[in-house]
Amino acid sequence: MWEGSIGAFYEIDSELNITLLADVLNQPGNRYALLYGLADPTFPKYGPYPRVEDAGKLMALASFSNRSTPSAEEKRLLDFLLDGPYRELSAFEGLEHSPHHNVGVDDPEFRNFAGIFSDKIFDVFCQFAKSNLKKGMPLVIAGGCGLNCDWNTKWKETRLFTEVFVPPVANDSGAAIGTAIDAQFHFTGNPKIEWNVYSGLNFITTGSFDSTRYALYETDYEMIADVLANDLVLGWVSGKYEIGPRALGNRSILAAPFQESTRVRLNEIKQRDQFRPIAPACLEEEAARWFGCDHASPFMLYTHRVRTDALAAVTHVNGTARIQTVSSVSNRNLYELLVAFKARTGYGVLCNTSLNFKGRGFINTITDLSEYAVKHDLDGFVVEERTYLLKSSGRYQEYLRLPNVAADLRIDSLSAS
Repeated sequence: MWEGSIGAFYEIDSELNITLLADVLNQPGNRYALLYGLADPTFPKYGPYPRVEDAGKLMALASFSNRSTPSAEEKRLLDFLLDGPYRELSAFEGLEHSPHHNVGVDDPEFRNFAGIFSDKIFDVFCQFAKSNLKKGMPLVIAGGCGLNCDWNTKWKETRLFTEVFVPPVANDSGAAIGTAIDAQFHFTGNPKIEWNVYSGLNFITTGSFDSTRYALYETDYEMIADVLANDLVLGWVSGKYEIGPRALGNRSILAAPFQESTRVRLNEIKQRDQFRPIAPACLEEEAARWFGCDHASPFMLYTHRVRTDALAAVTHVNGTARIQTVSSVSNRNLYELLVAFKARTGYGVLCNTSLNFKGRGFINTITDLSEYAVKHDLDGFVVEERTYLLKSSGRYQEYLRLPNVAADLRIDSLSAS
């Protein structure tokens, strides 16, 4: 269990008794994210805790690191951040003259140190595991640090465990389902439940929005694949929304994975820093070919090295990608779209990022979806059997001028202009 406050190993025996083995490092998640605030001039150094979004940002920045050895001054900073109790940054002696203080998160040396710091936190836990844990046991990771895909991958690479499992709701989003499991176990003695990552609410289509803004089509996967291949960016709604923080193909923004400019555009749509990567959704049977992943990885929780230069939009600066594998069982609709996109382009891969307003949960009404599409420069969206393409989108208008556009799928009586 490692998250903002807790950093500990527990053992669960065959009778489901839980024993604390050791508190390895308290507040690992808070210590980790606090480093981002050191370099960010907008972060108050007397603030007791980092901002919620800073951990994810630091995870992205750590991948820019190309140095593994800290300087003497950085070692002193490491000691402050990792030894002893968790403290606010203002407690560091000589803070204003310390390395990386308010240098900005674009500073190359700060990014180098971000990688060093990330590795150091992992090593604290890894060294404890090597020295103290029983060999040949499985590892279950809980807590917000379980969303750090680099660390999850490192745990697998240690080969200390027979299996590493991270639930898609490793962070606080799993509190409700965890509480329900605990209650069921208490009252029945059985903790086992049937669960599915797509267990959120159904999408609400009954709200009002200006439908005259859109050209309306019957949803056809071949057509949508062609639209995406021509560099349009679409919202994608299918079934119930995901119960964790990652978009896994039911409340997603989808785009072609080939151009660096697409990554830039998606981060602009998402109102995110440009150093943040975009994740790919990939046909499970294609994952080994393009990402060296020879097993199912349906929850976007591990990184894999990209094996082609063709997928620039989903390749992070260090050559890795946080992939979601998709099968006909895990997500039938997204799978069918990926099959059609592979037939159109040769690649069963798409950019997949979450469909939400900044700082809010997944969009779940057509009113909000239309507002998002217009305000955030989507080219349209797909809701189950209906595809809505914005008439005001220049990219859509360019698409209409191409030959073989599926005009027969139009189901509104409005002109295309």
